[in-house]
Amino acid sequence: MQLQGELQTKGHQPHHYRGPIHGVGVIVRNEGLKGIYRGIGCAYVYQVLLNGCRLGFYEPMRSGLAGLLLRDGAKQNLGINMFCGASSGIIGAAAGSPFFLVKTRLQSYSPFLPVGTQHNYKNAVDGLSQIYKAEGFGGLYRGVGAAMIRTGFGSSVQLPTYFFAKRRLVRHLGMEEGAPLHLASSTVSGFVVCCFMHPPDTIMSRLYNQNGNLYKGVFDCLGKTIRTEGFLAIYKGFLPHLARILPHTILTLSLAEQTNKLLRKVEQKILPASTLPGKA
Repeated sequence: MQLQGELQTKGHQPHHYRGPIHGVGVIVRNEGLKGIYRGIGCAYVYQVLLNGCRLGFYEPMRSGLAGLLLRDGAKQNLGINMFCGASSGIIGAAAGSPFFLVKTRLQSYSPFLPVGTQHNYKNAVDGLSQIYKAEGFGGLYRGVGAAMIRTGFGSSVQLPTYFFAKRRLVRHLGMEEGAPLHLASSTVSGFVVCCFMHPPDTIMSRLYNQNGNLYKGVFDCLGKTIRTEGFLAIYKGFLPHLARILPHTILTLSLAEQTNKLLRKVEQKILPASTLPGKA
């Protein structure tokens, strides 16, 4: 939906997909169930790299910076949290960019209702190979700037919003640590992330999917999109994006909490009490 009517003025834009449910129905009718799972292999690799970096680097960076600036690594500060969230997300976006590039092109391809530039790759490996042969190593990182901005925006608010909502729910609603608190906090976080991340996500999708040099860069793409299609064009496909990012955020953050809890239990059983934080 983000590519639908690309650089076409209002009134002349085709509407193959009128919404997320209609879009899924059109794809399944024309391409079968496998059509809605195109590019899933690349998506898995990208998510492992992105979230591995984002969740792995966030807390060490936050506690280190808080210790350096506030003299207390455990102290929470919104500015530091947002900076570390954005930084860890940018690292993950750069690491996974080639896979997101191929995923975008695989998902954009349709032999029945083509929307935007079409790239016919057999699979992820074929896509990476074709891009490398045609454009070199730099081609694999086409649009990486937009990807870093997109993920920086999302990551700068995801974890800080999650912990902010969590603290407020505990303080004002009396919720206790557990699955309901994690679910509510991650739901708030997912919605805020989608609002912040969707405009750069639209720009990134168009930069990734372009053939040649239709756009010179992030701001050129943003300017052309708004001038031609109107301001709301950068929010095309918001509902499908929300339908994806909300369960993704809920599962990621809730499972991360459970994983941390499990690791703490393992540490308590394996490590001597004197070596654990707060036990010295």
